[in-house]
Amino acid sequence: MTEPPYAGLTQLGHATAWPSSPDAAVLEKVANPAPGKTYVVRFTCPEFTSLCPMTGQPDFAHLVIDYVPADWIVESKSLKLYLASFRNHGAFHEACTMGIADRLVRELAPVWLRIGGYWYPRGGMPIDVFWQTGPAPDGAWVPKQDVAPYRGRG
Repeated sequence: MTEPPYAGLTQLGHATAWPSSPDAAVLEKVANPAPGKTYVVRFTCPEFTSLCPMTGQPDFAHLVIDYVPADWIVESKSLKLYLASFRNHGAFHEACTMGIADRLVRELAPVWLRIGGYWYPRGGMPIDVFWQTGPAPDGAWVPKQDVAPYRGRG
């Protein structure tokens, strides 16, 4: 009998403590269920939080992560726990956004990945951070992120 692709997961279906830091968080992956097909996976985290490394005050962002899998997809509970581990982590917006992108690329080796970090104002100014590994692959339907720019109470 063949083991199901999720047999080795340690967090899904189990009570799991919140990781103490992004470095301590375990990102788990599962074999791509549709290898050879070009499809986009999107994760949206509209309530991402981290801490300002200088003041310790909370920072808030709306993250959108799109990727085209190669051999692996990220297991969503482990991604949720990883993103939540930033709640007590002090880092600038750019470091958080790029750190998440770097970790996903390192763990999954996707065909393509992009991240949009839409940060709420700090010091009266929103800071948005965008990055992608390169052009989207031919045949990939990549929807717009459609996160409205910050307007205040306008």
